[in-house]
Amino acid sequence: MLLLNASGCLDALTAPEVARQLDAFVTKTVTPDPREGNPPVRIAETDSGMLNAIGLANPGRDRFLAETLPALRALGRPLWVSVGGFSAAEYAETCAALVDVTVELNLSCPNVDEAPESAAEIVAACRAATDLPLYAKLSPAAWDVGEVARAVEAAGADGLSLVNTIRGVALDERLRPRLNRAVGGYSGPALKPIALAAVHACRRVTRLPIVGMGGVWTGRDVLELVACGATHVALGTVLFGDPDVPSRVRAELAEALENAGFERLDDAFCAAHERVAVNGN
Repeated sequence: MLLLNASGCLDALTAPEVARQLDAFVTKTVTPDPREGNPPVRIAETDSGMLNAIGLANPGRDRFLAETLPALRALGRPLWVSVGGFSAAEYAETCAALVDVTVELNLSCPNVDEAPESAAEIVAACRAATDLPLYAKLSPAAWDVGEVARAVEAAGADGLSLVNTIRGVALDERLRPRLNRAVGGYSGPALKPIALAAVHACRRVTRLPIVGMGGVWTGRDVLELVACGATHVALGTVLFGDPDVPSRVRAELAEALENAGFERLDDAFCAAHERVAVNGN
């Protein structure tokens, strides 16, 4: 199992010691043109998580390739580049410009307008543009996320990332939206059951590797995602408040495995597909 960060939840160039605790580093989403992102306020804490409406702020593809990517390679960790765009052609153009990385296609950002093409059409365009490994990052808002998983696999995806944030709104004491854009992407502990359901559903229909993410706070959370079918796990919102979380989670995972009666993590893979509680037992 690889332990990664969720895209946008860690700046490796300002916190390289944290990034080096991971097995691979995932970049912020890169778009063809520079983006300042949405106007503030664009982050709001809630009782059980966080809303963000950053809006894919990034320096743009050319500057990323010339400056950011070479600096990230100095970390000595495998790199995953999160790719975004507003058409299938934009996604494909960025993929064609990349070398020696894994690509995570951000197909489901809730804070910006989406490309008009379907997830499968975007994956197909990118597959035609590159031989690099392609992971499709999907939204938990899809009514049948398993069907989307089948479609992107048929289009050429090499793996799945599950899940992206889900849309939410937080109000202030005067009943006004706390975010300037009103709606943001919701993350944090309350997202975990949704992530577990998406991973479970997709594992039932595909054998592709799956990066599970959403509400991961402890080693037990990692174990539960693996039990639902995740092959890798990403840390997200927790990184904002706990820079030592990769090391802590690994230590907790060993204890969680023992408590669950498993000797190795591989033994727990897909355990949730084999075990169904009856009458609470």
